[in-house]
Order: sequence, then structure tokens, then C-alpha cells
Amino acid sequence: MQTLRRLAYCTPRCSRQFRHFSDGPSSSSIPWFVDQEASVPKPQLSSSAPPIPSDAPEPVKELYSKLAPLPHLDSSFLTVERPKLPIPGPPLPYRLPQGRRRRGGTNAGESAYDMPYGLWSWIVIAQVKEGTENRGAIESVVRVVRKTLLEVKPPLPIPPNLKGRMLNEWAMIDAGDFAVHVLSQTVRERYFSNADKPYYHL
Repeated sequence: MQTLRRLAYCTPRCSRQFRHFSDGPSSSSIPWFVDQEASVPKPQLSSSAPPIPSDAPEPVKELYSKLAPLPHLDSSFLTVERPKLPIPGPPLPYRLPQGRRRRGGTNAGESAYDMPYGLWSWIVIAQVKEGTENRGAIESVVRVVRKTLLEVKPPLPIPPNLKGRMLNEWAMIDAGDFAVHVLSQTVRERYFSNADKPYYHL
């Protein structure tokens, strides 16, 4: 009501200004009070995930294609590789077994369980974005991993799902021939960044 009264007492100059702002191209859907500047395009986030080895098994390639676009993961640290066993430290001093039960010796002899790649032939390391490890990101990625591996033909021997929050910022899924590690940046830097060193203390 007050606006109508002001328009009734509007001077001719005010009327011309009002018509100037109110008149405009009817085809435009942008109001007159919006600044019509060129909109700045949003930067597109390109995936920087390292390439997967060509000789990786098909279930690993399928899992990689499902993990790469996940928003919870830091794609630059999504890796598929052969396990890198740490270089052993200096050998222990030689000592013969002691006592009647022949215990305490440092020469264990040869073992039939010595494998060049450890327990798995391949490992997949998926690091969640920093700050999301305690907000359900690890559990969300684990669900995607399990769902993908359960749909693989032939089925893989996936262990039962453990309900509950991962309190140590690290989840591992054993898929038989390969393992999937879903972890935080702190865990990756502590346990997976020192394999090239001769030996280290955790």
C-alpha cells in the first residue's frame, strides 16, 4: 500500500526512471537486478589415479573401475601393485639350540612357506580423503568393495562382513589371490611407505 502511494506522487522524472528499469527484453528470464556477467565455469576435477597394471586379474580391474570415481577416496593414492616385501634387516647372531628341548636357536632352517610375494599376488590400496576416516568413509568404501567382489563370476571367497565402525582407520578385505586395504593417510604413511627401506620399527 505504501509503495502504491509513492508511485501516485511520483514525478515525471521518477516515472521515466521506473520505466527504464522495468522495460527490458521480454525473452530474457534474468531479472533486471541481476548482474549479467559471464559465469565462471567450475573447475572440473580430473581423476589422477595411477594406471592399473595390464597383467592384473579381471576382478581387480573391475574393482578398480568401481573405486576410482568414489568421492570418499583420494584417487591419487588408489594403487594396484604386486606386494613389496620389506628388505630384511641385519641377520641375528648365530646361536645353537639350548637345553634338552633344543630351544633358543637362531637358525630356523629352510621353510616351505617362503613365497616371493607373501600371502597375496596383488594388493589394492585405497586411501580415503584426509579428515573422512572417522566419518564413515572407510565403511562406505568397504561396502562398495564387498558388493563388487560378491558379484564377480566365479564368486570370490569373501569373509563374513564385520558390523561396526573401523576404530583403527584401516580395513582389509581378503579376496583370496589379492587383498584390498582401505585406510587413512596416517596408516598408509606408517605401514605402506617404508617398504623400500632396509628395515624399520613400527
